[in-house]
Amino acid sequence: MAKVKKEEIIEAIKEMTILELKELVDLIKEEFGVDPTAVAAAPAAAEEKEEGPTTATIELKDAGSSKLAVIKLVREVTGLGLKEAKDIADNGGVVKENVPSEEAEELKGKFEEAGATVELK
Repeated sequence: MAKVKKEEIIEAIKEMTILELKELVDLIKEEFGVDPTAVAAAPAAAEEKEEGPTTATIELKDAGSSKLAVIKLVREVTGLGLKEAKDIADNGGVVKENVPSEEAEELKGKFEEAGATVELK
């Protein structure tokens, strides 16, 4: 049997009607036990997973030398009171959870600008 080139297959598919294309997909499912539409969707799903997490947790490791600026920033970001914000600045801990990745990066920059050491998880 002569080998058919991919280009020839594409040209043949271009000439088919919608009904003929549906029948072709059904035949492929039956012959190979594979749904061509699922196979086409698999790479897209894999690409989404490779992007990484969409949310992050901001954890303060060290307030640095400018604790006052860090306390103000913790209060601004979280809405906590002065005592709670001071406790986080003194002892470290989670500042905010489930923050969109872009916002988390932005907040990390603000904390680092204030002199704090922050980790995203």
